[in-house]
Amino acid sequence: MLTDTLIAFLILVAVAAAAVAQTDTSSNPRAVMPERPTVATHAFTVAPGYVEIETGAERDRFGPSANALVFPTVVKVGLGTRAQLDIDLPVVKSPGSSIGIGDVGVGVKYRIVDDAPLLGAVAVVPSIKAPTGDDNLGRGSGTTDVSIVAISSHKFGDFSIDLNAGYTRRTSGPAPSSATLWTASFGGPIAAQFGWVLECFGYPGTGGQFGQSPTVAVLAGPTVLATQSVALDVGIIVPVRGPQPHALYAGLVYNVGRIFSVH
Repeated sequence: MLTDTLIAFLILVAVAAAAVAQTDTSSNPRAVMPERPTVATHAFTVAPGYVEIETGAERDRFGPSANALVFPTVVKVGLGTRAQLDIDLPVVKSPGSSIGIGDVGVGVKYRIVDDAPLLGAVAVVPSIKAPTGDDNLGRGSGTTDVSIVAISSHKFGDFSIDLNAGYTRRTSGPAPSSATLWTASFGGPIAAQFGWVLECFGYPGTGGQFGQSPTVAVLAGPTVLATQSVALDVGIIVPVRGPQPHALYAGLVYNVGRIFSVH
């Protein structure tokens, strides 16, 4: 109920904001660069010294009376013209448990090249996630994870394609010791400040006592550039195969502005 209300509220805000939306700000460091709502991320980084916050809500439906809530928040800080610090601060409520902090993570996105043949803009994101969430309450994996994601981003006019491939290695614990991820995300304009996003993502199967079958899912929904520094999104996630639950999501991206100078 909480997530349904939030989604309805953000849709109303998005529609109202679109009426006063500003013109294109692609060369403005205050212009938002959303990485949500997709599982994938793009290769581009926040301007040096600037901070951008991404937050939202997602309701995962595991069964008729088994719903989980996830409130993902990522703080992005521009460290340089090609580097960005990511701080992941999730809040989680698993079915039948209370709400609390999930596993906190820190990563650095580094853009290697802007326009490589065939690959477009290329970046890598090494990261580490700590077991700060209570795995007994379903808020975390109970492991320390070291991950790396390779990104290839292409722009064709107003349309974009982001391809990701990731690998995670975990310390001993209930989760599989390693896991992989792939994503293919597409986006473009609809009209005025409204856009769309469509993504297919998957987690190949893992082995061991707590291994899972391969997962493939599709994510889709509208996006709105409310102002030069605010973007909104809503949408759905639909499983194609594997244990991925049906989900609804809504979110907000806000470019706070410059908080320090980079020389």
